[in-house]
Amino acid sequence: MLTRKQSDLLEFIHRRIKADGVPPSFDEMKDALDLRSKSGIHRLITALEERGFIRRLAHRARALEILKLPEAMETRLASENTAPTAPVVDPKPSAMPAEIAAMAMNLPVMGRIAAGVPISAISEISHEITVPGSMLGQGSHYALEVRGDSMIQAGINDGDVVVIRETGTADNGDIVVALIEDQEATLKRFRRNGKRIALEAANPAYETRIYSDDQVRVQGRLVGLIRSY
Repeated sequence: MLTRKQSDLLEFIHRRIKADGVPPSFDEMKDALDLRSKSGIHRLITALEERGFIRRLAHRARALEILKLPEAMETRLASENTAPTAPVVDPKPSAMPAEIAAMAMNLPVMGRIAAGVPISAISEISHEITVPGSMLGQGSHYALEVRGDSMIQAGINDGDVVVIRETGTADNGDIVVALIEDQEATLKRFRRNGKRIALEAANPAYETRIYSDDQVRVQGRLVGLIRSY
């Protein structure tokens, strides 16, 4: 039997993994549960792990895996019209299960995106990549190859390919492709405060960059991640 806070945290982690393909940060979990410090989140995570609901993956920053959900929660979530989980997959069609490969789609890889210092704006297709249909929802999508390590604590590494749903809007906490002054593109977490936009890294070695809202245009939102080993 889970406490209310344990249940709320488990559901929040589950929903964020389904929406973004990566778990939330401890700061995001703290804010979502309206706790004053991250120590409370650590205690809740430990309790969920001890009860077999989640697993912390060793030697990886911000890596949580949902092992199971309480039956009542699983039934309730299954009845909701939610987007499918965006899994980390091997992009080679031969490595996909047959039922997923059958729904696979080719997406254009629009060059490289900086997870670090912004690089030149992306404008040309470099090649295509095969993506499971289960990773995609409604709308148009494209892929980008990640360069840099500023998003490693969000589970996004140098060399990964991110799948982006085209959109011009974002909610606070979304990982987005942001075009800065129509010249530079970067992959960062989006925060709006009035007429100011913060583009946050997920690596303490990089500072948060603050812009006026007319300097930043959202080009898309992260929905999946593809990693080759």
